[in-house]
Amino acid sequence: MDLVGRLAAVVTDLSRVQDRVLVGVDGPDAAGKTTLANHLAAALQVPTLRASIDGFHQPRQQRYQRGELSADGYYRDSFDYPALRGDCLTPFSRGAARVLTGRYDYKADAGHPVHAAEVPARAVLVFDGVFLLREQLRDLWTLSVYLRVSPQETLRRARIRDVDLFGSPEEIERRYLGRYLPGQALYRSEVDPEAVAHVLVDNERADVPTVERWVVCVPEAQ
Repeated sequence: MDLVGRLAAVVTDLSRVQDRVLVGVDGPDAAGKTTLANHLAAALQVPTLRASIDGFHQPRQQRYQRGELSADGYYRDSFDYPALRGDCLTPFSRGAARVLTGRYDYKADAGHPVHAAEVPARAVLVFDGVFLLREQLRDLWTLSVYLRVSPQETLRRARIRDVDLFGSPEEIERRYLGRYLPGQALYRSEVDPEAVAHVLVDNERADVPTVERWVVCVPEAQ
């Protein structure tokens, strides 16, 4: 069974014993988080919502208050964690019939009206993004997955993926070497996400992801 199939099987088992299952797919920039989350959501037969940390950015002025290339700023100031917990993750986990799946358009640098998603009584939310295992969020995930990718591979993928976003390979390198890669190093040093995730996957080769740890316990139905 491939990684998506294996994850889908355990999420399905979890959904049989609890009404709401919250899956967090974490990892460095360009690690393959969105791809994996999309494939997992598509594979599930349970009603499933998708959301991303990208919908919970802080305004640009706050994101860059420590400087455009601040690694500390990337890790500490990029996202609105109170809103993410209060408007999305906690309400979902507690059985709310409607939750927000995003509240800020970071590309336009503006808030935008987001219709609350309708959530059936039994549902799964598959959420992807960076820094999902930090202290503010760690206790919320029913199942957490961390994709490990080396800084060198992250930069290689970013040079391909982010040209439209940043305009040139040179600008991509400047931003990744100055902000994103050091920000991820800070996260790893403070949190050690590889050690706390339920599932650790080496995704250096996205075509053949390797599961390195699988610590998932499905409780028995009451």
